[in-house]
Amino acid sequence: MKIVVLGGGESGFGAAYLAKEKGFEVFLSDRGIIKPEYKKLLQENNIDFEEENHNEEKILAADWIVKSPGIPKKADIVFKIKQKGIRLSSEIEFASEFTNAKIIAITGSNGKTTTASLIYHILKNDGFNVGLGGNIGKSFAKMVAEGNHEFYVLEVSSFQLDDIQNFRPMISMLLNLSKDHLDQYNYNYEEYALAKFRIAENQENDNFFIYNKDDEMSENLLQKLAIKAKMLPFSLKEKVKEGAYATENKIFVKLQQEFSMNVEELSLVGNHNIANSLAASIAGKILNISDQSIRNSLMTFQAVEHRLEEVAEISGVKYINDSKATNVNAAYYALESMKNPTVWIVGGVDKGNEYAEIEQLVHKKVKAIVCMGIDNQKIIDFFKDKKDLIYSTSSMEEAVQVAETVAEKGDTVLLSPCCASFDLFQNYEDRGNQFKNEVKKLINI
Repeated sequence: MKIVVLGGGESGFGAAYLAKEKGFEVFLSDRGIIKPEYKKLLQENNIDFEEENHNEEKILAADWIVKSPGIPKKADIVFKIKQKGIRLSSEIEFASEFTNAKIIAITGSNGKTTTASLIYHILKNDGFNVGLGGNIGKSFAKMVAEGNHEFYVLEVSSFQLDDIQNFRPMISMLLNLSKDHLDQYNYNYEEYALAKFRIAENQENDNFFIYNKDDEMSENLLQKLAIKAKMLPFSLKEKVKEGAYATENKIFVKLQQEFSMNVEELSLVGNHNIANSLAASIAGKILNISDQSIRNSLMTFQAVEHRLEEVAEISGVKYINDSKATNVNAAYYALESMKNPTVWIVGGVDKGNEYAEIEQLVHKKVKAIVCMGIDNQKIIDFFKDKKDLIYSTSSMEEAVQVAETVAEKGDTVLLSPCCASFDLFQNYEDRGNQFKNEVKKLINI
């Protein structure tokens, strides 16, 4: 069988590596430049590849094509593949065909990385043989090729779910929905939401689907969709008979028996993280993990990098890195969890943001807005009559310097950009790391 992999990053190399391990004829094609570390791995594993080109003759001769999630589904080569009727899969689909391990798959507009990492922490703490991968930055396919894990916890994006055929997790999870990546879904919110719901489309009645009962779009679509898996809701607003919910002071998980613990014992702060903890706890109880073990894991989990990560406190000012907040909903969660007057660093590549969703929170929590990007006009235009202190900057160095000048003792400087990073940075990690480096420079002034 001839396998062609499109894209030469973490996902692409992983798929090519697994295909090679399985004895298939493999060719990897990337229209861009492949990073040196992946090029080296391809050469070391004798995997045929090309870069800065798509050899259509070679690609369209494939029996099965694996597409990296970064390649737009509207790309010309994708259109030609579909025209020819060649099977086109995401890396998670491809890898899942070669493992009998139980899969716990997490999707949603926000909180995927935190919740996937938390579930991995819960399972690992309880002695499970478990791997963590997917959209979180570690190739699922490479782990399947190298390991013999009995469980995989996968963070899954809508782009990965666009290209599944048989992918069937034991436990699937849809944390929330908000308007994100709409440019890839014809600016149609329901089309994007339905892509997320594909996580459950192949599940049977012996599987589980965990969902957010407070999410309006999820509730609406559940009226239309025929999901076969056992559905288990979580809620911050109401009690549920089976699933999980929170009151002001406690969380409750109800599956056969009831497990509860105090909210103040959770290591993660903010309502969004209470929701993430509820979802993760349901998964733990499905797998018969003890109450004490789940409680211990929820108390000891450390927040993921670039997600409400406290960097430093300098002269009484806290600096928090939330670079992973690439949409309005994520920034909403960050602002909601702020306890002190906040200097908010925001901006980047706008993905169709509607800032009205956070207008009240900004009014209540934010003392100054520091815009950071090549084009800050949309943010400035929306907030100029609502906030007196708005600054425009075009680099991380400038943004942090302005924020440091404006912030007073007792304030918080929050990087929660609300936007994609590609105008000034390689990715959200690069943006977060630059923020941390600039903050650390302030310590040495």
